[in-house]
Amino acid sequence: MKDFIRIASGQGFWGDLPNAPVNQAKKGPIDYLVMDYLAEVTMSIMQKQKMKNPEWGYARDFVHVVEQVLPEIKNDGIKVISNAGGVNPKACKDEILKIAKEKGYNELKVAVVDGDDILDQIDELIKAGHTLENMEDGRPVSEIKDELLSANVYFGCQPIVEALKLGADVIITGRVTDTGLTLAPMIHEFGWDADDFDKMAVGTIAGHIIECGAQVSGGNFTDWEKVEDFVDIGFPIIESYPNGDFYVTKHEGTGGLVSEMTVKEQLLYEIGDPSEYITPDVIADFTSITVEETDPNRVKITGIKGHPDTPTYKVSASYNDGYN
Repeated sequence: MKDFIRIASGQGFWGDLPNAPVNQAKKGPIDYLVMDYLAEVTMSIMQKQKMKNPEWGYARDFVHVVEQVLPEIKNDGIKVISNAGGVNPKACKDEILKIAKEKGYNELKVAVVDGDDILDQIDELIKAGHTLENMEDGRPVSEIKDELLSANVYFGCQPIVEALKLGADVIITGRVTDTGLTLAPMIHEFGWDADDFDKMAVGTIAGHIIECGAQVSGGNFTDWEKVEDFVDIGFPIIESYPNGDFYVTKHEGTGGLVSEMTVKEQLLYEIGDPSEYITPDVIADFTSITVEETDPNRVKITGIKGHPDTPTYKVSASYNDGYN
């Protein structure tokens, strides 16, 4: 078991800074490069692209990112994990393997996490008694099923953990939780039990902190005037330990700011009940967290608690509804 691992965020959304993941791999030591491309609306955009061309439907710029970090994958052992596969992860895999072969990296191992797309199963699910009610207004999916454009289950981290066990260098997923991208390496490296809900919450909250890229390193900070060098802003890195402690930091010499307040602002981003942050892996409790700035651009997170996960999955769906 490693004493600690460093998990670097390379993208917070599709269209984020294109040089960020490359800088993360080349400007300092990391073990994992995780990239989140999928906002909720992104799935519908990718589905439309796939309808135009069956070879599309994924973040095609991700292929170029992998191409640029192939030396680090081979020489430094960096693992790349991303949901860039969108609605067509297998096509994404094929393109990466093609580029890798052209560059002489014939031994690259690429894994795909598939099965989240349930668009063709909606009728079957309705017949089986699953109403798939809208979480906001309670309407059943049957009311709009004929207009559905996409429907994807949010998987947790476990399929990624299995891919890591198989020795994958690059793992491409469709719709998994943003937090699962970060939790999976911790489980794999430290041997955490999926029923250790405090540890599951640790990885989940670490993932929540870095899932939006540079937001936590000054890019979305209220006191923006305290942030140095937005042009070369450093993306966040999680330094994680087997006992569940972790630090938020960034590469030395990069811009941005990681402080107690930037981390606290990101902790509160896109959450409802802070005592029940629900994911497929765990229900994380934000109310017991301690945030401590131990050094410049280095913040320690402790005291995280978790509760058993729910028996159901969340589905992200989009449908055609004209214009407003």
